Amino acid sequence: MRITLPSGTPAELARAENSNGVGIAMHPDIMGLRPLFDDHVARLASRGFPTCAIEPWPGQDDLPLEKRMQASFDLDRVLGDLQAAADATDCERVGVLGFCMGGMQAFRAAGTGRFHRAVAFYGMIDPPEPWRVPGRDPLDMLAKPETCRTLAILGGKDPYTPPDDIEKLRALSNVETAIYPEAEHGFAHAPERPSHRPDDAADAWRRATEFFLS
Repeated sequence: MRITLPSGTPAELARAENSNGVGIAMHPDIMGLRPLFDDHVARLASRGFPTCAIEPWPGQDDLPLEKRMQASFDLDRVLGDLQAAADATDCERVGVLGFCMGGMQAFRAAGTGRFHRAVAFYGMIDPPEPWRVPGRDPLDMLAKPETCRTLAILGGKDPYTPPDDIEKLRALSNVETAIYPEAEHGFAHAPERPSHRPDDAADAWRRATEFFLS
């Protein structure tokens, strides 16, 4: 069901009939909330994870992709919305999950101290200029002492997460990496993408849900 967070941001919330006690706050990819993410929220809830996904671009639903790529965002609002989404799950332990642009924000959220675990599907490790926030970029936030354990799910052929950036990620003691050598960007969460790899996607989702329960 659609809810409105305290900031005014729309979010999709699904409660679990048989909750395993771990909630998930989700940040979608750059295109935001849409039926694809409603389905992800519902599916995670059916597996016992109360889940709440935020809208990354509140009030800008019609913003075209090329403008989204160049648009800045209010990181305080994003992180505040993810924490409000965590509260909406009514769970004591909550993980944060993100895809693409949302994976980058999941890396940042991992350093807030609010989350039990973080999982980033192909999140940018070194953001492009419009998305930089000095002192609070992914590697900055992941290096904080309060950072939760984090799983980075990556494609070996993803130009947005080149090998040099992955090595910087691997140097952090609280980050685990799962690399799918033949996978490109966006291989797991959107079956309509040409880059989708069903077997790798199934394995990545398995790793993610097991990680949240660890």
